[in-house]
Amino acid sequence: MPLFDLDSLSAGLPAAAVLPGLAALARTGPVRAVIEAPPGTGKTTLVPPALAAALADTAGFGSEQRAGSGTGGAQGAGRVVVAQPRRMAARSAARRLASLTGTRLGEDIGFTVRGDRKVCRRTSVEFVTYGVLVRRLLGDPELAGTAAVVLDEIHERHLDADLAFGMLRELIELRDDLSLVVMSATLEAAHWAALLDEDGGTHGEDAAPAPVLTARADIHPLEVRWAPAPRRPLDARGVHPDFLAHVARQTAAAAAEPDSGDVLVFLPGMREIDRVSGLLRSALPAGSEVLALTGGTPPAEQDRILSPAAAGGVGGPGSAGTGSGTRVVVATAVAESSLTVPGVRTVVDAGLSRQPRFDTVRGMSGLVTVRESKAAGTQRAGRAAREGPGRVIRCMAESDWAGLPADTPPEVRTADLTSAVLDLACWGAPGGDGLRLPDPLPERARESAEATLRGLGALDSAGRATDLGRRLARIPADPRLARGLLAGAAVVGARRAAEVVAALGLELRAPGGDLPALLRSLRRDRDRAWSAEVDRFERMALRDLYEGAASPLGSAAATADAAVGLVAALARPDRIARERSDAPGEYLFTSGTGAVLPRDSQLAGSSWLAVADVGLAGDRALIRAAAPITREIAEFAASGLRSTSEDARFEGGRVRARRIDRLGAIVLSSTPVAATAESEELALAAAVAEEGPALLAPGAAFETLRRRLGLLHATLGDPWPDVRWEALLVRFAGRLRERAPVGWLQEVLPWPEAARLDALAPERLTVPSGRAVLLDYPEPEAHDRDGDTGDGTGVVPPVLAVKLQECFGWATGPEVAGVPVVLHLLSPAGRPLAVTSDLASFWDGAYAQVRAENRNRYAKHPWPEDPWNALPARGTKKSGR
Repeated sequence: MPLFDLDSLSAGLPAAAVLPGLAALARTGPVRAVIEAPPGTGKTTLVPPALAAALADTAGFGSEQRAGSGTGGAQGAGRVVVAQPRRMAARSAARRLASLTGTRLGEDIGFTVRGDRKVCRRTSVEFVTYGVLVRRLLGDPELAGTAAVVLDEIHERHLDADLAFGMLRELIELRDDLSLVVMSATLEAAHWAALLDEDGGTHGEDAAPAPVLTARADIHPLEVRWAPAPRRPLDARGVHPDFLAHVARQTAAAAAEPDSGDVLVFLPGMREIDRVSGLLRSALPAGSEVLALTGGTPPAEQDRILSPAAAGGVGGPGSAGTGSGTRVVVATAVAESSLTVPGVRTVVDAGLSRQPRFDTVRGMSGLVTVRESKAAGTQRAGRAAREGPGRVIRCMAESDWAGLPADTPPEVRTADLTSAVLDLACWGAPGGDGLRLPDPLPERARESAEATLRGLGALDSAGRATDLGRRLARIPADPRLARGLLAGAAVVGARRAAEVVAALGLELRAPGGDLPALLRSLRRDRDRAWSAEVDRFERMALRDLYEGAASPLGSAAATADAAVGLVAALARPDRIARERSDAPGEYLFTSGTGAVLPRDSQLAGSSWLAVADVGLAGDRALIRAAAPITREIAEFAASGLRSTSEDARFEGGRVRARRIDRLGAIVLSSTPVAATAESEELALAAAVAEEGPALLAPGAAFETLRRRLGLLHATLGDPWPDVRWEALLVRFAGRLRERAPVGWLQEVLPWPEAARLDALAPERLTVPSGRAVLLDYPEPEAHDRDGDTGDGTGVVPPVLAVKLQECFGWATGPEVAGVPVVLHLLSPAGRPLAVTSDLASFWDGAYAQVRAENRNRYAKHPWPEDPWNALPARGTKKSGR
């Protein structure tokens, strides 16, 4: 008896075109192939049972044998596991296939998603999410009992999908009986075929791409309308209410058209869905129904929306029990692909998308609202033409569409990689090294994730998973939440810890950002989805109790509200925050970054917060969910970040030190203390790096001596020492606190050559007037013995500034260490008249012009026509000096 009636299943479905090729590949060995088929062709419905049937036939493994054999194991046919990007898609695909095959869900066809599972020993095809598949691979790296894995909607490039592909690509090199099929709705088949080559993993020039099986679909006519709003959809606060009102008007107008069918509206998130749904309920005529479809929609409601019997509008039997009217399904990106919403002939696309973003500088991640990509917009529009002619109304101008990015970036490029890095470490490929991932992990995001995991104790210094890291990876939650669950259970009990982690994991919106208020409302209302998650996390906490230290807080952690803050703080010690004393409403995190409370937040005035959710709004980080905590809870939860250090600074010419007690970047106390030798040295080094080494110089005498020695080193070389600051700091490293650079210069003076210092590089030179004039030597750093400073030698000459009248009769200017001194000839008032190092040329040439320009201005001073034979003068003609 055939495993499945494929002829009946494939009737009218374009994906039937790939079935013969799939069967042929199964007859030659395990199937390693890429299937390319547009949305709506039936590939999700047909390929898994066809693959299961082909493998069963090849193995000679009929249904009678299968009934008592469990999942088959690595030998024989085994189970076909189909991975979907979303829970809703996995449940919907399983339910639809079970319905089409006339079987009971959970028997031949089953599914496993977070918090829900319907399978049994005889299940042949099991639909799972990518997250479940990754957890399964980590728990059972051989996938015993699985004969084939189908990766559906791989083009969406979810992070777990990338990881699953890399792990499975490695696994098929070890298990030569495991089939791996990749299915994509976009034109990336060649890329995936190259990654899934048949060469046994060499992936070199001789690699043979995996075969590509293609199905084509008859495209129903699709009308595109452009409906730009009067204003931009986004501002600093998010999606503008006026734009949402515009989307609602477009939707109501479309629903009123006689051939509209059901209407599918795409919006970025739950807040926008709530607002537009409210506007539509008051605008649509009686008999119409407005339904919300999101990842958080209860399973029973999802099934009702996706059931063909519920479709209204064109060709539908009625609107979910209303008997007439149009259904309007307001959805997030969950309906973008993988799902068919029956009865839809009209799509209204707001053109917006929620995408993960990770700020590697601030270490913050979150979902941000952005313009959709053209690829996403095309997928959305295709929902209208799946079952017949349709229309899409894009709430933008056609010119706006032209400016959209071509593709949605893969999550690996934009998301927080903490969970992915831990999963890869547990797989044995830290950072993805050695795995054939579709894209490598971005370096900065990878380093940030590794630092976070080391802080949690989940990775060792080499990036390998620790025992705690493996325990955290077993919990299907962010590793930080897993740490909060296990560590919190040891302090406040497994139930209370599970309550907090379940609320945080479901990303429920806290009223006013107040987490304790959210938990109180969940307990009061007995929220079913939350309660199911609590039960699940409680079992995990009891299974794997944390071996941390018991809380020293006593009854302080016993209250329900205090437990919320404690668990949130244990989950994210890097987000424990204290209000800045000089800026109410602004908080500094232990990580060193900051965030602000929204206006009118119920948490205003809290000194300490355990922050669970931070949103990025432009350049600002907003605290979206937090719980007030005490300083004692903060210090307990972030004990690993506690440190005491001596902070010394060079201020006002001296080193001042304080003992600083810190919780990460938060200063708990600061006490003046006497600086230690080590801290003084560090303070001076920091000051030198910031302000320059000149701050070490004790005065002009030191600098004059350093410059004289610098000239001798530049002109004569050894044994005269290099006294540039760079060389001095290297030579006297660790001795900055001596604050005695004069002593340094005395140490480096060469003996007995130093006895000739005044002769070689005098401090002053006597000019013809008899006055000893101070020489101005250049800084040692100005010389370049290997280069050219303009005079061909690389040596900058010293300068002698002297009044012109004092130099009469001076035929040859002075030299120092063989370098001609540059004379700055000054007026009687001390203003520069000429610069020269060749006096003879000056007297014979430029002097006449200088004399003509200045003799009347300085008439009391001598300006002889013949400077060669005039007596040098220090004063006026009358003074006779």
